[in-house]
Amino acid sequence: MLITLDPIDRHILRVLQRDGRISNVDLAKEVGLSPSPCLRRVRLLEEAGIIDRYVAVLDPAKVGAGLTVFARVWFKTQDAEVTLQFAQAVRRFPEVMECYLTTGECDAVLRIVTADLHSYWRFQADHLTRIPSVLSVKTDVPMETLKRSFELPLR
Repeated sequence: MLITLDPIDRHILRVLQRDGRISNVDLAKEVGLSPSPCLRRVRLLEEAGIIDRYVAVLDPAKVGAGLTVFARVWFKTQDAEVTLQFAQAVRRFPEVMECYLTTGECDAVLRIVTADLHSYWRFQADHLTRIPSVLSVKTDVPMETLKRSFELPLR
């Protein structure tokens, strides 16, 4: 279902991105609607797939996943079968938080979360480099997180 977002829908989405647990009554107040129309709009946004799901955002360090790395991956070849094989493999690894096929220098970029550098090294050696389509992996380790957001910019 395709829907056009009006300013109120966008306002609802901005608020829900900040606080997915906000009550409908409080959401309605914040966006200037009464509760019933607000709830109808939220349900339409959910049914249209604009709101994909609600999640809890965890502090990685407090749950033993304090290291984030970015792995650049090169494939042996760039045909559809290799890409599919790679995609199926990385989807099985919970350590891979995000994976993007890219243009440019490498074929894919992954955001990987593990407990520490040794855990990442084990993951790379035991899993990532053993995917048959992978030619090589180069890893970037960030020194500090300056910004971490899950809110899409809605203007």
